[in-house]
Amino acid sequence: MRVRPQFEAALAAAREIKAHAPHCRVILTVYEMKRLGRDAAELTALADHLSAHGLVLEMLAGPLAGMYDPSGHGRPLFAFFAAMAETERENIRESTLEGLDAAARKGEHGGRPPVITEDMQHTVLRRRANGESVEQIQPDLIIPTGKRKGQNPSVASVYRALAEHAIREAYPEAVEEAHADFAALNSGEVPEPRTEAEALKSR
Repeated sequence: MRVRPQFEAALAAAREIKAHAPHCRVILTVYEMKRLGRDAAELTALADHLSAHGLVLEMLAGPLAGMYDPSGHGRPLFAFFAAMAETERENIRESTLEGLDAAARKGEHGGRPPVITEDMQHTVLRRRANGESVEQIQPDLIIPTGKRKGQNPSVASVYRALAEHAIREAYPEAVEEAHADFAALNSGEVPEPRTEAEALKSR
């Protein structure tokens, strides 16, 4: 985790206010999830830290804009988008290294190919069902395309893919809507608000 003096000072101030006024609602506001941490582990750890101290996290933009609620589906959705934010950061870094010209020649407009393909994911799910651990399966997985072609994906990438799969299986409609909103935000569009009837229909 990075050393961020200003953030740590703000966090300390929020904790102090909460300690002196435990019945007051203390809100820590960030512009978007990506400003809170650099990777999924850091993001979820910070969110858990805030919840443990009775602090409310508010995000002004991004797929989870608003007050973060760790209850119900809130925590797994936060973990899902934290993994997406980390993947997006990796994609940006790799795309920058490869260069815009190389990406244009390949006709790629959405970043690098996924490290964990659907075939790889099916393999992992099947072997885990037979009792193997991710650490046992990971050395047998080979990345088929992209800059890391021929290499093994990291254990973290495998776990991230499994977490995303579990969330999609748990509530696919919510994930589909969140993906659409996330894509719209990235393209500079403002997602159209759904009517109450549309929201109820999707549940």
